[in-house]
Amino acid sequence: MSGIKRTFGREAMRNYDEAIRREWVITNGLGSYAGSSIIGANTRKHHGLFIASLHAPTDRRVLVNRICEEVIRDGNRVSLFSGRKSKGSEEQGFLNQVSFSMGAVPVFTYFTKGLWIEKTLAYEWEKNTVAIRYRIKNRGDKAILRLKPVYNYRDHNDGSQKKDLVFVSGLTAEGFSLTPDKNRELTIRTYVSEGSFGNNSDADLYDKNIELQTEIDTGMSSSDTGYMPIFIDVSIPEETEKDVSVVFTIEKKFERDASKTIKAAKRRCDILIENSGVRDKFSKSLVAAADRFIVRRASTKGKTILAGLPWFTDWGRDTMISLTGLTLVTRRFEDAKSILRTFVEYEKNGLLPNMFPDKDCEPIYNTADASLWFFYCVHKYLEYVKSEEAYKFVEKELYPCMKKIIKAYKDGTDFSIGMDADGLIRAGDDLDQVTWMDVRVGDKVMTPRHGKPVEINALWYNALCIMKELSKRFGDKSANTEYSMLVDIVRDSFEQRFYNKAEKCLYDVVDEKSMETGEIYDDDRIRPNQIWAVSLPFCALSKDQAKCVVDTVYKKLYTDFGLRTLDPDDPDYHGLYKGELSARDEAYHQGTAWAFIMGGFITAFLKVYPDQKETAELLLAPLKQHLNEGCIGGIAEVFDGDPPHISGGCYTQAWSVGEILRAVAEGGLKV
Repeated sequence: MSGIKRTFGREAMRNYDEAIRREWVITNGLGSYAGSSIIGANTRKHHGLFIASLHAPTDRRVLVNRICEEVIRDGNRVSLFSGRKSKGSEEQGFLNQVSFSMGAVPVFTYFTKGLWIEKTLAYEWEKNTVAIRYRIKNRGDKAILRLKPVYNYRDHNDGSQKKDLVFVSGLTAEGFSLTPDKNRELTIRTYVSEGSFGNNSDADLYDKNIELQTEIDTGMSSSDTGYMPIFIDVSIPEETEKDVSVVFTIEKKFERDASKTIKAAKRRCDILIENSGVRDKFSKSLVAAADRFIVRRASTKGKTILAGLPWFTDWGRDTMISLTGLTLVTRRFEDAKSILRTFVEYEKNGLLPNMFPDKDCEPIYNTADASLWFFYCVHKYLEYVKSEEAYKFVEKELYPCMKKIIKAYKDGTDFSIGMDADGLIRAGDDLDQVTWMDVRVGDKVMTPRHGKPVEINALWYNALCIMKELSKRFGDKSANTEYSMLVDIVRDSFEQRFYNKAEKCLYDVVDEKSMETGEIYDDDRIRPNQIWAVSLPFCALSKDQAKCVVDTVYKKLYTDFGLRTLDPDDPDYHGLYKGELSARDEAYHQGTAWAFIMGGFITAFLKVYPDQKETAELLLAPLKQHLNEGCIGGIAEVFDGDPPHISGGCYTQAWSVGEILRAVAEGGLKV
C-alpha cells in the first residue's frame, strides 16, 4: 500500500468550527471532483459529493450536495451528518464520528450504540460516476440507516435557491433518476445495492439555508439550498455485517459495486507512487496530490493541468511551472509529451496560451512568461527522460516552435513584449498584466511591473542558453551563431542592469514606466521574483551575486510555508490575506506568501550552499505538517505573510505541489 493515509480522531472533530477547517478532495481525471470538510459539513459553494465536469475540464456542475444520514431505532433518530443552517441550527453528526482518514480515498467512521458505519467515497476514473460504500457492523439492536441525498444542478461557483431547483424525476429499474429542467439532456442516476426508496414530504423536499462559513469569511454569498425528493432506508438487523453501495452517475454504463471502484482508486494511487520511485511519505503524498491536477481537455483532445482546486481551470503559466514536478518527477512522461504538444499547437505570434480555448471561446495569450517557461520544461523533459527518442521528439515537434518564440520576442510581439537594444525583454503597458503578478481591479493595476521584469529576463537568458545547446546538437549552425551572440549580450546586460549593490539583491523591474507620471525608473522593492535568476538551470549572475540574492530573499521574504511577495518593511506591505475580494486583491502580490516560489528558493539555496541539505530540509519541514491541515495531503495556493501564516486561496494548488515535489527530488532531500 502507498502509506500516505492520514487519520484524524475525535480531537480534530471536537467542535464544528475547528473541524471544518480541514478539507478533502478527490478527482476523476476529467475536471470533476468531490470534496467537503472532514465532518462532511459543506462550507463552500465548491463543496459537494458529485461535482461533474460536463465539458472536460470545464462547465463543472454540482449535482449532489451531500447525503444526510440518520440511524433510526425505535423511532429515535441519531444524525451522522453535520452542517449549519443560516438561521442558527447546527447538525451535530460529528459527535457520533469516530475518525476521518484520507489516503487515496476519504473514509468517515461513525459509532452509535454498538453500530459501526464506515463511509468511503471514490470516483470511477475518467468517468462521471461517484461510488459510496457504507460498511456496516452491528452489535447492537436492529436499526435502519436512512440516506437522504441532496441533489442540485448549478455552476460550482454559484449558490442556488428553491426556485432554481426544478427537476423531472422517477424510479426506474436502475434506481432513481433526476433530470434538471435547465439541462434536459442530462440525467442524474442514483443506484443502491439494497434498500427501499421513499418520497419525502413537501416539508422536507428542500435542504434549505445551508450556511457556507468559508464564503462568509471571504465576503461572498453565504448560503445554499438543495433538492431532497427521496430517502433510502437500509435495514440493519442485529448481529449484521454488510456492505451497501450507493452510486451517483450521469454515465449510461457504470460500475455498480462501490468496493470495486474504491479498490481501483487505491490501486491507481499505489501504482502512481510506485512508478514515481519516491520513497519518503512526504514525496509520496505529493505524488498522489499531483494526480488531482492532470486531466483531459475535450477542446484540445490532450492532457492539461488544472491550476488549482477547487475553482481554477488550466492556465498556461501555471502548467509550465508545475509540469516538471507533476509529470517528470512522477515519471508520467507521456502526459508531459501530450501537454507540450498541445501548447505548441496553440502558439500564436510567439506566445503560448495563458488560457485555453473552450467551446466557442478563443485562447487568451496575455502572458509574457508562459512561452519562456516552455523552454525550461523542454530542458527538464530531456534531463529526466535521457533518451535519443526524447531528443528526436523535441527536434521534430517542439524545436521549430521554440525558434518562432525566440524570433517573436526578439522582433517584438503582442502586449508590448519585445527585446530592447541591450538584449533584455520589456513587457506590458497601460492596463496589461503579463507577469504572474497580474491582479487588476477595474482600472487599478496592483503591481504594474511595466518595463523589464527580473524573472522574465532570467527566463529569457535561460531560454537562449537552452537554444544555444539544442541548435548545436541539431546542427542548426546559423541559429547557433545567433543564440550564442545573444547569450553573451543578455548575460552582460542582466548582470549590469539588475544587480542592486546597495541592497545586495536584484531590482524587481528595470526601466519601469510609472503609470501615474510616465517616469522611467528601476524598481528596488524586494520581491521574490529574483530567486529564479539563481534557481533556473542557467544563471547570468556571479557566484557572489547569486549568494547575496539568496541571503537577502531568505532574510526578508522567507516564511514557514512560502516566500512573501513583498518585503514587510515596505509601506505597501499587506500581511493578511483575508476578507472580501477587494481586500484580498490588495494583499495578493503585496505581502501574501506563495508556496510555489519556495521550490525555486530551495533550489537556489542548494546552488549557493550545496553542503547545507539539512538546513534546506528544515526550511521545508513546516510544509510537511501543512499536509495535515487545510486540504489534507495538498499544499495551498497562498498563506498570510504575517504569522501564523494561515492558508488561503485554492486549498490545493498545482504549482505549489509540483514545485515543492521537484525541489525535494532534485535536491535529494528527506523531509
